[in-house]
Amino acid sequence: MNMLRKLFTEEDAATAVEYAVLLALILMGMIGAITTFGTETGGLWGGIDGDLQATQFGQN
Repeated sequence: MNMLRKLFTEEDAATAVEYAVLLALILMGMIGAITTFGTETGGLWGGIDGDLQATQFGQN
């Protein structure tokens, strides 16, 4: 308990907590963006892959 009190009362520790919260928010935003756009870009890259394979093997 004393360690938690120290963590939130000392200035250096408070700065570390602020950076940790900021990092967590950034990571949550990145995960949300990747989840949202991942499926769409996966389909796009799949189409490009199919076109490249068709061109490479002369099926175009």
